[in-house]
Amino acid sequence: MKRFYLITILSFLTFLVPTLRTEAQPDSLARTIKIGVKDAPPFIIKDEDAYKGLGFQSWEMVNAKLGYTYELVPYESIEGLLAGIEKGDVDMSINPITVTPNRMKKVDFSQPYFISQTSIARKSDSWILTFIQNIISWQFFSALALLLSIIFVFGLLVWFFERKRNDDFTNDMKGIGSGFWWSAVTMTTVGYGDKAPRTRGGRTIGFIWMFIAIILISSLTAGIASALTVQSINEKITSFDDLNRFKAGTVKASSTAEVLKKFGIRFSELKDLDEGLDQIKSGKLDVLVYDRPILKYMIEEQGLADDIIISSKALKKDYYSYAFPKNSPFEKPVNLALIEVLKTTEWQILESKYE
Repeated sequence: MKRFYLITILSFLTFLVPTLRTEAQPDSLARTIKIGVKDAPPFIIKDEDAYKGLGFQSWEMVNAKLGYTYELVPYESIEGLLAGIEKGDVDMSINPITVTPNRMKKVDFSQPYFISQTSIARKSDSWILTFIQNIISWQFFSALALLLSIIFVFGLLVWFFERKRNDDFTNDMKGIGSGFWWSAVTMTTVGYGDKAPRTRGGRTIGFIWMFIAIILISSLTAGIASALTVQSINEKITSFDDLNRFKAGTVKASSTAEVLKKFGIRFSELKDLDEGLDQIKSGKLDVLVYDRPILKYMIEEQGLADDIIISSKALKKDYYSYAFPKNSPFEKPVNLALIEVLKTTEWQILESKYE
């Protein structure tokens, strides 16, 4: 009989322990947990006295499994929010906080709930202005100077052999000009025939130049064409190092600012994205570097889609997570519930609207 009771108790505990593990709510019955938030559209949006956005919706779905009583504590800056989490002034944050090595030393993070991209926003210029800028660029002038130099060298060589025996290439500056003209006509295969070498040396140079011109003309003209191609800033920036050629800016104390400092990029530290967008419009900044979904939302919200565009190229990926003070008792249960939420079809449909 004792064995029967023991088996019954063990079976009950085996069933009960996993339930307690997944539904445990540390301190939730004793007090209201504090959640730090800062406006970060489209993830955290304050609408009068209520909050909405993808980050807030993710928390509502998570808390539906946990049943915590909570209060939202607003912060004015990400810097202040992170400091509040580190000191334990709040129990966690549901903001889209990017996970970085420096931040991981100070706070703990949950499973990422959104994968973002660091992109650049710039002023939308007309193609005519961009074309003119490319014409006066160093790339265009260097390619053109190299081409003219080669034409001149072969024209000078032909003139040297022809100057005493050919009236088309007189022994003066006019003759040198005729050599340059002949060299250019030969290279372009126009073939007017108004001037031609007659001496053996001149024809040898002409023969060599014809074949060299065929090889060189394609690469040199391609270089000039490339310089004249209407290239936007988007096409000129493919990595963080390229940002040093432009007046760049990002929000102070953001994860993007950390990365720019790590790469040694010169940039302006901005109070918020509103200031950054204003400086892009006024021309004080060439590019605004920040998280793509937040940039996209702010630009559309302010009706700037025709004035400011976002690059389709990503400089890096960003992982958004909840943040907790070190060794928080809330981290594990929240993380388990979040993982369950991320597997649901409801979340995947919701997430796709913000990509």
